[in-house]
Amino acid sequence: MHHQMDTPTTHFARVVVDVAVDRAFDYIIPNQYNDQIQIGSRVSVPFGPRYVQGYVIERITQTTAKAPKPIAKLVSPIAYLDDQVLQLITWIAAYYGARMEQCIRTALPGAVRKQGASFREQQQARLLPDKTIPTNLTESQQRILDILRDAGGTMLIAPLLQTAGTSRSPLQTLERKGLLETRTTIRPRDPFANSTFLRTEPLPLMPSQQTALDKILAAMQSPNPKPVLLYGVTGSGKTEVYLQAIAATIANDQQAIVLVPEIALTPQTVSRFRARFGDRIAVLHSHLSEGERHDEWHRIRTGDADVVIGARSAIFAPVPKLGLIVVDEEHEPSYKQSDAPRYHARDVAVMRAHQAGCPVILGSATPALESWYNVQRGKYTLLPLPDRADYRQMPAIRVVDMRVEAERNGQPVIFAKDLLGAMHERLQRKEQVMLFLNRRGFASSLVCPQCGYVSECTSCSVSHTYHKTLHALICHICGGRKTIPAKCPKCGDPAFRYTGFGTQRLEAIVQKCLPHARIARMDTDTTRGKDGYEKILGAFRDRKIDILVGTQMIAKGLHFPNVTLVGMVFADMSLHMPDFRAGERTFQLITQVAGRAGRGEVSGEVFIQTYTPHHTAIQTARDLDFEGFVAEELAFRKELSYPPFAHLLCLHFRGANEAEVRYASECFARKLQTPPITNLIVSDATPAPLAKAKNIYRYQIMLRSKTVRLALRAYRDAATSVPIPKTVTMAVDVDAIDLM
Repeated sequence: MHHQMDTPTTHFARVVVDVAVDRAFDYIIPNQYNDQIQIGSRVSVPFGPRYVQGYVIERITQTTAKAPKPIAKLVSPIAYLDDQVLQLITWIAAYYGARMEQCIRTALPGAVRKQGASFREQQQARLLPDKTIPTNLTESQQRILDILRDAGGTMLIAPLLQTAGTSRSPLQTLERKGLLETRTTIRPRDPFANSTFLRTEPLPLMPSQQTALDKILAAMQSPNPKPVLLYGVTGSGKTEVYLQAIAATIANDQQAIVLVPEIALTPQTVSRFRARFGDRIAVLHSHLSEGERHDEWHRIRTGDADVVIGARSAIFAPVPKLGLIVVDEEHEPSYKQSDAPRYHARDVAVMRAHQAGCPVILGSATPALESWYNVQRGKYTLLPLPDRADYRQMPAIRVVDMRVEAERNGQPVIFAKDLLGAMHERLQRKEQVMLFLNRRGFASSLVCPQCGYVSECTSCSVSHTYHKTLHALICHICGGRKTIPAKCPKCGDPAFRYTGFGTQRLEAIVQKCLPHARIARMDTDTTRGKDGYEKILGAFRDRKIDILVGTQMIAKGLHFPNVTLVGMVFADMSLHMPDFRAGERTFQLITQVAGRAGRGEVSGEVFIQTYTPHHTAIQTARDLDFEGFVAEELAFRKELSYPPFAHLLCLHFRGANEAEVRYASECFARKLQTPPITNLIVSDATPAPLAKAKNIYRYQIMLRSKTVRLALRAYRDAATSVPIPKTVTMAVDVDAIDLM
C-alpha cells in the first residue's frame, strides 16, 4: 500500500531588481527563508550571469515564469518597504511613467540602500547584581568594579578602561568570573548632538486659527477626509496651527510628516518644531551625513520619532502609524523632482494621505493655481487665515516705474531715489533692510558698447556670468570658466562694460551709496558651507547686519521682527521667462518677499522696482489681492488649455548630435500629431529655451491633455513605433513645472 506524499507548496516572491528594467521578476523562496521573507525584504538573486540585489514587492503561490530560479540569499530580514510606501510608489510609477526600481531608489535613502550600511556599534560593560565579590582580585580588577559601581552599574568599555588606566585583560577576567557582562549596543548618530533647545508651549490662537485647527481636528476623526488648503497671509501663524495639529496627532498615538521646501529647511524651521516636540523629531535632508541619515531613517521605521521633517523625499518616510501630513509653502516649485521619477511631493502627499485615510494640510500665502482650482471644484477644503498674528498691519507696497527713473537720470539706474532715501531713513532708526534680487553673480554679462558683442558659453548657448571675486567669466549651466579678455574679441574695443547685475554687484553698489551700513550677501556662493546659511542669518537676527542682500533663499518663511523695509530690485526678471507660469511665479515671489517686512511692532514698507508696472501680477501683488490675480490668471489658462485645466507633459530629447536630436524629436511629434487624438494637444518639436547645455542639444515636445493616462498612452504608442537612435535619450515629465 502506497502512502501519497504531500508535495510541499512552492512559494514565490516577486522581486524588483536594482537594474534598469521596467518589470519585476519571480523567484522561488527557498524553504529556509520561507518564514523570514516578507514584503519589503532585501534579497540577492541570480540575474543573468551575475547576482543583483532587489526588493520583494509581493509573495505569490503561482507564477507564469518559465523556469524560476531560487533566491540566493536574504540580505536583511527587516522590511525596507512597508505596504503603505509600496502602494504609494506603485502609484508613482504608473502616474509619472517611471520605472519601479527608480521609485524604490527614491523612496529609500542611499545611506539605507548601500550594501553594508549599518548602525554604529559600541560596547558596554554592566555589573551583574548581587554577586559576592571574591577577595583575591587584583588592584586593576577592583578599580574597574569601583568605577562601574560609581557610574551606576553600566558604562561604555572604552572610557571605563581609560579611567581605570588598564588594558582589556582584567575586564575579561572579571567577565569570566561572572561579575560583569559585556554587550554590544547601537549608538545612534544624532544630527542635534551639539544643540540645545528651549522648550516652548502652545501659543493662544486667534479666532481664525482656532476655527482652522478645529476643522483639522474634526478631519482627523473622519474616515476619509478631504485635503485641507490652509490659505494664510504671510505672518498669519500657519506654523502654530501645524504644531497644535501635530500635538493632537501624537496624543492620538500616531505620527506626522512635515514637508518644507529644501531652501526653507533651515535650522530656524527645525528648531521651532524641536522646541515643541523635543527628541521626538527626526529630520531628513541633504545636509545630514550618510550615517545620520541611516540612523534617522531607522528611528522613523521603528516608531521612535513622532514627527518627521524633511524636504520632498521625506514623503516616503516609513512611519508606522501615519496620522497627518503637512506640506508647507505648497506652491514651491522645488517640490517637483527634476529627474526620474519626476514626482511632485505635494501631489504625492495628497495621494499618501488618501491611501492612509488621514488629513493632509497644504499651507501657503500664495497657493498654486492647481490647489486653488481644487478648492473651487470642491476637492479640497479651504481654511483661510486672513489676519497677521496679533493683527499686525500688512506692509505698504509701492511699485516704482524704473522707466521714469531712467528718464530722470538720462540712463538706467539700479536704485530708485525713493528706495535709497527709505533705506537711509531705516538705518538711522536702527531698523533692518532686506534687498532681494532673483539671480546670482556679479554682472550678468560682458557687453561691448561699440559692437554689441556678448561673451557666451560655446557649450551652453547662454551668456557668461561675470564673477568679481574670481575675476572670471563662468557659465552657470556647465560650470566652464574663461578669463576676461582685455579688449573686445570682435572689434577690438577696450571699453568692455558689465551690464545687468547680480547680488555681488548689488552689494557693492549699496556699500557705495551707504558707506556706514553693515551689509551681508546671501546666495548660493556665500552659503556653500554646511553652516554658511545659519551664520549669516544668525548675525542678521542678532542685528550685527543692517542690510541683507540675497536671492530667492531670503524670500522664504524667515521671521525677523526688526526688518521694516524690503526692496525687490528688479521684479521683471521672473516675469519675462519663457514659461506660462511666469506671472504666477512673480506674484508669489512679490508676496513672499513682501511678507518679510513689518513682522514686529513697526509696520513695514516694500518697494517693487519694475519696467512693466501695469502687468496684472505686479498690480495685484501690490494690493496683495491673490483672489483678483487668480481670477484673471485662471481665465487666461482656461482659454489656452494650460494647467490646471489640462495636464502638461513635457517630452525631452537630448543628445550630442543636434541633427539626430532634431530629427528624432520631429519624427516623434509627427507620430503623435497624425492622426490627431481627441482631447490631446501636441506641440511641434522645438529647441528647449535652454537649447544647449554641457554640449548636449535639447529639444522638447509639449503635450496637453485632460487626463495623464491619455497622454502617457499616446507617448508609449509612439515610443514603440518611432525608432529613436541610441545616441538620443528621451524622457517624459508628467505635470511639468520647469519648462527650460
